[in-house]
Amino acid sequence: MAIYTHRFARLHRFQRRVVGQVDQIGAQALFDIMALATIPLAVRRYRKETLRLVAEISMGTGALALIGGSVVIVGFLTLFTGGTIAVQGYSSLGNVGIEALTGFFAAFINVRIAAPVIAGIGLSATIGAGATAQLGAMRVSDEIDALESMAIRPVPYLVSTRLLAGLLAIIPLYALALLASFFASRFATVVLYGQSGGTYDHYFSTFLIASDVMWSFFQAVVMAVTVMLIHTYYGYNAAGGPAGVGRAVGSAVRTSLVAVVTVTLLISLAVYGRSGNFNLSG
Repeated sequence: MAIYTHRFARLHRFQRRVVGQVDQIGAQALFDIMALATIPLAVRRYRKETLRLVAEISMGTGALALIGGSVVIVGFLTLFTGGTIAVQGYSSLGNVGIEALTGFFAAFINVRIAAPVIAGIGLSATIGAGATAQLGAMRVSDEIDALESMAIRPVPYLVSTRLLAGLLAIIPLYALALLASFFASRFATVVLYGQSGGTYDHYFSTFLIASDVMWSFFQAVVMAVTVMLIHTYYGYNAAGGPAGVGRAVGSAVRTSLVAVVTVTLLISLAVYGRSGNFNLSG
């Protein structure tokens, strides 16, 4: 009898966990819909706050303005990623005697995989984590409740403005990231390895497809929206004091990293499928 009671208790706890997770998914979906739906309200009423957040997101604030902004972090991440791609590509292709195709390798990998994923990780670590910490601190110190008492809707003022600021900042930010990855790949191949600049530029420009670049920007925008929705949700619903804010930041970063890779996979499957959208022939 005791064995059956123990098994029933375990089954009941498992059921409660599953129901709780489903409820959390539903609550997050409703939060995301509300945040997206109130963007027009944020545009009309909170333009100054949106512009302030754009500056804060892009360049950072205070003493970290020169080294802690998303522009610097994402730029350096993609810069070193582009160099790594060139180093690995030149070495690997050189083993089979086709190191001349390093330009193709850089154009293909940077645009479709490396730059979007690294930019998404950078967004999660900078913009996303900062938004979670800010909103979580406001929640545990009752500042969000104070906004409601002053008849200010907290979701448009705190969440939709951050979402809109992320959308405004991601286009120039990702353009810089993509250029940094291109520069690093060319520098490593031509300057460090001594390949002819004309050979690299020929294969790079041949296989750099304009539609791939547009889809890459679209992927970056989708990742920015996803990252901001995840981080603002965890920050807005943080509880448990400063320790709860730390747990919210950790949970948001883990979730957004998984979401970045998932978005990359789904968009790649939807856009390129099995064909790859290019023909490599001699």
